[in-house]
Parts: sequence; structure tokens; C-alpha cells
Amino acid sequence: MTKEAIFEKVRDIISDKLAFDPNKIRLDSSFINDLKADSMDILDLVDGFDEEFNITIPEESGRTFETVGDVVDFLSTVVK
Repeated sequence: MTKEAIFEKVRDIISDKLAFDPNKIRLDSSFINDLKADSMDILDLVDGFDEEFNITIPEESGRTFETVGDVVDFLSTVVK
């Protein structure tokens, strides 16, 4: 799966779970500063990524995600 395809799916999940305009979600969007997500929102997003991509993101990895690009980069290494 290409990074662009991963980004589109990640963007859709973020838009749905945070009720955020998908057109305003970019790779460099910060979960906390730009998307106004708190720690519980991020855990919910990680669950959504797990479900969508049929994987389990380790909790310690999920805590390191600061931007949408961080998630896309991580997923590009584990999703085929």
C-alpha cells in the first residue's frame, strides 16, 4: 500500500473520530496543536488505525505519534 493510500485512510479516520475537516488534515498536522486531540483521543485514533489496517500498534509506539506523518510513516513499515 502506498503512503498516499495510507494517508487517505488515516485522514478519514481522524476526520471521523475528531469531527475535523479532512481537507485541513495534512502530514505535518500535529495531533495536539493542530487537531486539538487529547491523550484519550489519540488512544481512540490508534484503535481506529488498528481496526482499519488489521494490525496492533504497540502502546509505546502509539505514544510517540506527534503528527499525522508519524502515523503514516509507521504504518508504511508494517502495512503491505
